[in-house]
Amino acid sequence: MSNISKAFENGKAFIPFITCGDPSLEVTEEIVYAMVEAGADLIELGIPFSDPTAEGPVIQEANIRALSGGVTTDKVFDLVRRLRKKVSVPMVFMTYANVVFSYGSEKFISICKEIGIDGLILPDIPFEEKDEFDGICKKYDIDLISLIAPTSHERVSMIAKEANGFVYCVSSLGVTGTRAKITTDIKGMVELVKKVKDIPCAVGFGISTPEQAKQMADTSDGVIVGSAIVKLCAKYGSDCVPYIKEYVKSMKDAIR
Repeated sequence: MSNISKAFENGKAFIPFITCGDPSLEVTEEIVYAMVEAGADLIELGIPFSDPTAEGPVIQEANIRALSGGVTTDKVFDLVRRLRKKVSVPMVFMTYANVVFSYGSEKFISICKEIGIDGLILPDIPFEEKDEFDGICKKYDIDLISLIAPTSHERVSMIAKEANGFVYCVSSLGVTGTRAKITTDIKGMVELVKKVKDIPCAVGFGISTPEQAKQMADTSDGVIVGSAIVKLCAKYGSDCVPYIKEYVKSMKDAIR
């Protein structure tokens, strides 16, 4: 059984995302401990990349700040080694194919296994091209997380059939970032997935308020929030930890 499934065992999962190294790797470490204390069920760690195509301006700027602060993939691996001494909740990397590919896919994924990363999200990999990474992920027992967007039904079923860990339901087309309103039929997407495979579905892209989180959790198994948290990193810098902790707690409370 995938370690990721633990995140969905105690009711609806709250899944926060942060960019590693924004504002610094030391602060990222403190943020993760605070988020776990506040009730986060699974943590998405972003490995910064110079051209993050799926991201809106908030996370793009976080990537730039982290890279200009000297963050490298190896330093992120070391961060996870430190986190794993205290943190048992599932953790996944969210990054781009190029980061994995340029590091050496097999080397990257084998290190993920060694340091206790449970899954990998590569938003720029179309379903048709995932085999390049999927085989290696299976070899090392790392879940390659599939994303489904509000597109054709056939496509959703096809992706769901081969999904691992959880299915990342993208709530709005376009890039990441907070949205005033989410109009996608999430319930319909989730039902399509569940028809094909019994796997948790978590919704992300655009969720920022407890009200939105509750609304999305009502029709899915969990809620993913990134930009709203990264905004707090940008606003408060090294002092962001208590603000993020409070925010995560309010979001987790909303979906309980």
